[in-house]
Amino acid sequence: MLGIAVKTKFVSVRVAFFLILFIAGFVGVLSILLIDLNALVGILPVPAGTEVPNITTSLKLLSLVQPTVILFVAVLAGVLFAPQVGLSSPLATAAAKGEDYLAAIRPQILPGIIGGFLGGFAIVLIARIWAPFLPSSVAPLVSQFAKLMPLVTRVLYGGVTEELLLRWGLMTFLAWLAWRIFQKRRAAPTTAVFATAITISSLIFGIGHLPIALMLFPSPPISLIAFVIVANSVFGFIAGFLFWKKGLESAMIAHMTAHLLMFTASYFGAYF
Repeated sequence: MLGIAVKTKFVSVRVAFFLILFIAGFVGVLSILLIDLNALVGILPVPAGTEVPNITTSLKLLSLVQPTVILFVAVLAGVLFAPQVGLSSPLATAAAKGEDYLAAIRPQILPGIIGGFLGGFAIVLIARIWAPFLPSSVAPLVSQFAKLMPLVTRVLYGGVTEELLLRWGLMTFLAWLAWRIFQKRRAAPTTAVFATAITISSLIFGIGHLPIALMLFPSPPISLIAFVIVANSVFGFIAGFLFWKKGLESAMIAHMTAHLLMFTASYFGAYF
């Protein structure tokens, strides 16, 4: 009976752990509804004579299905594989177990803020360096696009949902896969495994921002493609390192901080 009770408690904690992470990510998905999609479609370059469709509430709700499904898979992957490779989400774990969540989050705050400032500053600096190599049409259109992206959406979707997708789900799975394929005789993955997982997930994070560039510029110049991948990948390395060394919430804090810094830079005309 004791064994059954222990197993039941383990399962219930794991389910609670999954739900905490999924709900946190789903709040980010819901924040997409704050975007004025009709205004967004209005700034997109379309061929002359093309009728721009009106995006109804039903279509906006339908647009949430795909990211929700991907989020579900990513959170599940992290829950299954993170404990095996030593990656963690201390705050969510403490909340699921009913432990002191402040003690869990406290060690992650300062590294996350520092990482966020470094990552945000790096993106702004790269944008300034790259500006002379980008077509003159890029900055105004990107600026228009940025103004249509609510800060709440950037912080919640970028800071929480994207970290669950790219770090918790993808990076964790890559680390587990590399460990099982190349180091299956070792009790735990080595630094090389995590470095590889961070690198690949960071590049995918950078490439994952290309659809926005393609939406704004159907035939984007190579310089724009390179900027999108490089700038976002640089931050991906920072977030991946924080996730590895401090925990998932540290990467989330960094992502949120970076968005706040870039938003501030945009306000003062130092960024798009």
